[in-house]
Amino acid sequence: MPTALECADLSKSFDGHVVLRQVNLTVYQGTLAALLGPSGCGKTTLLRLIAGFEQPDGGIIRINGQRAAGQGRGVPPEARRVGMVFQEYALFHHLDVAANVAFGLRGTMREKRRRVAELLELVGLSGCDRRMPHELSGGQQQRVALARALAPHPAVLLLDEPFSNLDAALRLQVRTEVRSILKAAGTTCVFVTHDQEEALSLADEVAVMLDGQIAQMASPQQVYHRPTTRAVAAFVGEANFLQGYADGAWAGCSLGHLPLTTSARGPVELLIRPESLHLTPANGSAAVAAVQWCEFYGHDQRLGITLTDGTSLIARLGPEDTFAVGERVAVRVRHPVIPFPRSSFSPKSQI
Repeated sequence: MPTALECADLSKSFDGHVVLRQVNLTVYQGTLAALLGPSGCGKTTLLRLIAGFEQPDGGIIRINGQRAAGQGRGVPPEARRVGMVFQEYALFHHLDVAANVAFGLRGTMREKRRRVAELLELVGLSGCDRRMPHELSGGQQQRVALARALAPHPAVLLLDEPFSNLDAALRLQVRTEVRSILKAAGTTCVFVTHDQEEALSLADEVAVMLDGQIAQMASPQQVYHRPTTRAVAAFVGEANFLQGYADGAWAGCSLGHLPLTTSARGPVELLIRPESLHLTPANGSAAVAAVQWCEFYGHDQRLGITLTDGTSLIARLGPEDTFAVGERVAVRVRHPVIPFPRSSFSPKSQI
């Protein structure tokens, strides 16, 4: 698959503060890639470098194989074929929908009208061409901003926290619509978010950014189920960590001897996702816990439990399971667990 965007060894500092540290990112044509990370990790700075609003201190940016920045070359933003949808949408409030979408288009008036009509149909706003931005809902304004960014056929589309201005009820609907629009247009897209659910549900590839670097880039399923580092495991989704001691394909811990996804030896931390815990009424099993709290969400529920050795864990169960606070439960792990090396180790922790 051809490469639409390549960032190689990018670095950037502001006033002596290092923001990006040798970032490497490859996005293939037609891919929706998420930059997921906490505030201050450098993801918006990376987006601005790709757009051309900032220049890197080191490294190279290539768009469709052509160098856009680095090694003494700096293509201006307007010449990069990069579209951008800002967090605030940045619509021109004195222009109607059609004029907003047509802004920046070249060609004859007839060609512009045809392209505007195509885009409004694509984003589901046919017939809204004469409406003003203030007459639209937040979701509709975002679709206008998306249509405007797509109008000149960008090689790469950048979205900066695209759904943060929408209320929770509308966010799910709009992000589903946006994914459908981008896939229908065959657009290569990179979007910034700190919302894990947003990244995992919308993107084809997720780049987890931590401390100015991309810690892992893979499919949402791979990032969640096979994180390459403990830091990624702790950041993406909820995680339980148990200390244990590994001897090949198994590790002993306070939940017994558990199978591992990869062979390991010595002191380890074991990643156990909340949904991997299976609870049943206590029946004399060695791994027994007490229910401390329960949060019911309708489609599922979260329970806090404490093992007999004082270890606290979070379990995620289906809505049909009912356990009372204070009830004793038996705990079983459904799936093999991921081991991460543990530097500090006391012989007393070996199980």
